Amino acid sequence: MSTTPATVTYLDTAFKDKDRVKALGARWDPDARRWYVPMGLDLAPFEAWLPARSPQTAAASVTPATGTASTELAVPTGIALSQLMKGVAGAVAQAYRSGVWTRVEVSRADTRGGHVYLELAERDVQGAAVAQARAMIWASTAAAILPIFERATGVVLAAGIKLLVRAKPTVHAVYGLSLEIDAIDPEYTLGDLEARKREIRERLQREGVFDANRRLAAPWDFNAVLVVAPEGAAGLGDFHAEAQRLQRFGVCRFVYAHSRFQGEGAPALIRSALLHALDDWEPGALPDAVVIIRGGGAVNDLAWLNDYALARCICDLEVPVLTGIGHERDSTVLDEVAHRRFDTPSKVIAGIEQLIAQRARRAREHFEFVVHTARHQLQQARQETAQTVAHVRLQAVQSVRLGQQQSHSLLVAVRHQAAAQMGAARQAAQLQFVDVLAQGRHALHTARTGTQANLDGVLERTAVQAARARDNTSRTMDEVAAGARRALADGAQRSQALVREITGQGPHKTLGRGFAIVRRTGGAVATSAAGLAAEEAIDIEFRDGTVAARTLKKEQG
Repeated sequence: MSTTPATVTYLDTAFKDKDRVKALGARWDPDARRWYVPMGLDLAPFEAWLPARSPQTAAASVTPATGTASTELAVPTGIALSQLMKGVAGAVAQAYRSGVWTRVEVSRADTRGGHVYLELAERDVQGAAVAQARAMIWASTAAAILPIFERATGVVLAAGIKLLVRAKPTVHAVYGLSLEIDAIDPEYTLGDLEARKREIRERLQREGVFDANRRLAAPWDFNAVLVVAPEGAAGLGDFHAEAQRLQRFGVCRFVYAHSRFQGEGAPALIRSALLHALDDWEPGALPDAVVIIRGGGAVNDLAWLNDYALARCICDLEVPVLTGIGHERDSTVLDEVAHRRFDTPSKVIAGIEQLIAQRARRAREHFEFVVHTARHQLQQARQETAQTVAHVRLQAVQSVRLGQQQSHSLLVAVRHQAAAQMGAARQAAQLQFVDVLAQGRHALHTARTGTQANLDGVLERTAVQAARARDNTSRTMDEVAAGARRALADGAQRSQALVREITGQGPHKTLGRGFAIVRRTGGAVATSAAGLAAEEAIDIEFRDGTVAARTLKKEQG
């Protein structure tokens, strides 16, 4: 049989509430197996566990002065506010004996003494609040449910996130209505975050710009980069240290634009900072890439970057965007639409350094190839020049010798021809003279044997024939002499032409064709590269002058 006075007030408590009601002064009734408030103890601290009673019943059953039951009042003085609130608290407790799963959005979160105090809201599609409430998670409950929620979602309770919570309404005479939260569904929060990303992703895909930035050509090299980051962020410090080293050596220039990356309005600030920095860039030029970085953080901190306007801005840029948001497990919409995503800011600058180093190695390889090719071609040209000069000299010597031989042969032929013509002329003259003498003797014989009358005619004809014979002989001698002179002149002209041709094949004409003659100290001609010593002074003769030079140091094989 219970020994508890009948005037005590029993409480509706759960097992988890035993320590709290005990600390407030409640006692345990082992027979009724319930906690109760002893008579005379203020009920206000226990209003969350009071049995459900209507305000009218509560007001009629307790008088303000004595607290004893009474249904008769001399004057309608009303009830105290505390009594009214107790009735409300009882009614709420009766209506909500256990928590109800409720969708809420966190407007504010604060932790004091292990307890978590929240301001919750519900908003319509335009963002206007349609409901608001205060809520709390007792320290013991927070220690049990928050680590599980944070491990599952990566989200820390903060403004801006949406939750599915199990909440029980309670009314306090001083603090009014509030919600006690004893459970949080992590799947709902993850689903809401993913749904927001999915909505933005599908909208960009419908507009045909989702992969526009990824389709841009990757930077061939980095000379100038625009960096958008929160000022003073930890990830920016790591990035800046390496970037400053590259900039100090003139390898790549980095321009920084700072903006807040979380909280209400952060996406618009990021977009504004990015576009203003591009507008201020050098006229007619763009950076090789835009880098968007921040340090690590909770998933709900990153959720501010899941914004359609900001993502569309990245899609519309004509510059490749590299992201290093700083969260390896989760990605944002910016990571998905960017040209390339890196896990951390340090990996972004490492990727930039890697490409710069790769281009530098490739440039060095090309330079060494050009130098090697140039040296090889120079050596080959020297050998070909030496061979050409030697060949020209040989041809010139052979041409001179051939010309001399041909000139000598022509002169001999001319002499023989002239001698032959002179001999022929002498023989013709002698024959004609013999013939004339014969005719003269014949005429003389005829004259001697004829009459004296014919003697004068014979003598006259003989004289005429003798004069004619002399004229013929003189003309023949003149023709022979003229022919000899013409033959000599023709031979001289042909000899001169041959000499000019031979002279035209000489070294000066060869120099005019682009060749050069290499002479050693003292004027000796160098015909082979193997015959030259390293660092030897040489003279290179061109068509229009001579240049002093020095041979290179020979490479060791």
